[in-house]
Formats: sequence, structure tokens, C-alpha cells
Amino acid sequence: MRGKILSAVALALVVMACGGADEKVSAPLPANAQRVDPATAGTVTGRVVFEGTPPQNPLVRMSGDPQCKNADEVRFENYVVTDGGLDNVFVHVKEGLGNYYFDAPAEPAKLDQRGCRYLPHVLGVQVGQPIEFTNSDATTHNVHSLPDTNGEFNFAQFRRGQKDVRTFTTAEVMVPFKCDLHGWMNAYIGVVPHPYFAVTAEGGRFELKGLPPGTYTIEAWHERAGPQTQQVTLGASESKEVGSAFTAATSN
Repeated sequence: MRGKILSAVALALVVMACGGADEKVSAPLPANAQRVDPATAGTVTGRVVFEGTPPQNPLVRMSGDPQCKNADEVRFENYVVTDGGLDNVFVHVKEGLGNYYFDAPAEPAKLDQRGCRYLPHVLGVQVGQPIEFTNSDATTHNVHSLPDTNGEFNFAQFRRGQKDVRTFTTAEVMVPFKCDLHGWMNAYIGVVPHPYFAVTAEGGRFELKGLPPGTYTIEAWHERAGPQTQQVTLGASESKEVGSAFTAATSN
């Protein structure tokens, strides 16, 4: 268990009618598969709010590698709170999509190593979507995934500008990443089988576009506050606002 305080996380969801999900790659449909009808699809938007005073993020000590020294003060991203909103929360539909089928995007998701940090700190991808890992620094990094379900990978990137691509084949929330050469570098990737995911930003805000009518369990995951869930029901082209509060104990 990490951390020593209790926090409260509030997730406010606004549900409104919208267009359908993008389909990036054509593929034969599995048996009994359904496609989303854009005419009846909707959108879930909301905000994840941190209640109380967030703990101060520790300073990052980069003295071990002269290429990583930074004149600016750099802190870990355990709690990124802006105007009461909690960023770096992975929000996704956990249950309720049934037999709906979604093609994996051909466009790669991107995780950069810049300033001896992983950017972004939290990333979402679909199962089967390529992930492009880039080293933008003038020092060697290694990309080390630590999954529970997917296959682990660990490879070095020796030169600035080096790019490598990997793909996850199974849904998993979340997959931690680290750099074995720079112990402060860490990131998380959420892997889901559909396009209904987002990472909160700009004060805890998120948007899930193109959901078909149905009842869904939406999960909001934070690296310290843990996972929280909210049930949302959408009618055909229905506009609805739903709000709920969540409490989570931080990990030690």
C-alpha cells in the first residue's frame, strides 16, 4: 500500500446524444457481432474531481544521469489537480457493450521519452492498436512493460529519435511501464477492446463519444486513488445528466 492519506474522488457524468464511433480498419465481423448505429448513439462527458487537499508530489531526482539534469523543478505526477479536477485518470466503459465489435485503429498511439520522463504519463489504446515508443533524449532509455495478462516486453532505445512499435493483444487496465535505467520514469497504459476511453485533462474532464443505447459500467482509474465505477443508462438518442460521488483510499 502506498501513501498515507484518504482522498475522495467525485465523478460527474453528463450524457447527451452525439455521432457514432469512428471505424479505422475494416475487418471481417465475428459471429453475432453488432455495429454501432450513429443515428442512435450518444456521448458521455464528465469530470473527475478531487475532494480535499491533495498531497504534494515528491521531487524527481535526476542527478544519476547528466543528460537528464533539468534546470526546472520536476515533480512526480501522482496527483495532478487543477481547479479541483483530477487529471491522469483513465476513464473507460468496463461493462455493457455486449456483442458490439470495433476495429482496431491503424494509427498508432504514441508514448514519448522526453526530458527523461514518459509523455504522456497515462495513455489509452485499443486491443490490437500499434503503440509507437520514441526516445527523444540524448541518452539511452529502455521501455519495460509490467503486465499481468499481456506478454511482457523490455527493449532498449540507444539513440535520439529511435522509434519502436509494440501491440497488446488482450484487454488490461492498467499496464505499468518503467525505465530500468532511470528509476523515476513511469507510465501507465490502459488497453480496452473498444474506442470508449479517455484520460482526464484540463481539470479532470473527459469525453466518451458514440456510445450506443444501453446500460454501462464506467470505470475511472487513478494510480493512487484506485478504481471507481458509475452505472449509466442511455436510451436511443436520449439526453441525460448523471452525477455520483466516489470515495477511494490511497495506496501505501
